[in-house]
Amino acid sequence: MKRIFLTLIIASSFIACDDKDDTASVSRITNYPIITVLGDDPIYIEKGGEYVDPGAIAMEGENEIEYTTSSTGKYRGGSLDANVVDEYNVTYTATNKDGFDGSATRKVIVYKNGDLVNSIEGLYKCTISRNGVIPSNAYRDIEYIYIWKNDDGTYGISDAFGGWYEYGRALGLAYITPGGIINAVDIATNSFTFPGNPLSNDGFGGVANITDVNVDAATKKIVLTCTWAAPTAYTFVATLTQVQP
Repeated sequence: MKRIFLTLIIASSFIACDDKDDTASVSRITNYPIITVLGDDPIYIEKGGEYVDPGAIAMEGENEIEYTTSSTGKYRGGSLDANVVDEYNVTYTATNKDGFDGSATRKVIVYKNGDLVNSIEGLYKCTISRNGVIPSNAYRDIEYIYIWKNDDGTYGISDAFGGWYEYGRALGLAYITPGGIINAVDIATNSFTFPGNPLSNDGFGGVANITDVNVDAATKKIVLTCTWAAPTAYTFVATLTQVQP
């Protein structure tokens, strides 16, 4: 358990030769809030299902204290909504009597898997290559890339670079390539258009374009190609494998 020691030392002084104030040393201990998340982490919810928060326990020393809960969608923003596909962070925060905060988080994944015949929605692991280079382990089986269906019938993807920088290079969310839109003209014949082009990487900039999507319903795989006009021209090929949590 983390503790913070606050110490105040009061210097002694002599008022008269017969009257002396003893040196006083006053110490106080503050117990930093420790939060334990209850239940599963992550929690998977199929789109349209119900999320029941298992909650958490916040302790200040030996005493249980109150906490607050907040949530935000990683790729699409907004608070947790079981009708909106995204990866959500649920944060539990408590404050001790001295004003020190403690927090803990839980991941909640809202997903919907299409049959890859009528819909390409899904929760996908991704193996991503760049300029044809066979990727190292950091670029294999990335969890997760999300494809969701928009209200107008098109599809959105969480990162058109398949997690190359966010996960492979471990640069995080600030280096995704968002905004990719895929229009399925005919999934069976792999006929797609990409009205979201051009795109840009949030961290590095540049101009990117999704150029091809190829679906294999039998193997539950999608191969997505995205080109990038950066200081060096790159072509990213993401092999997405749909997974059932």
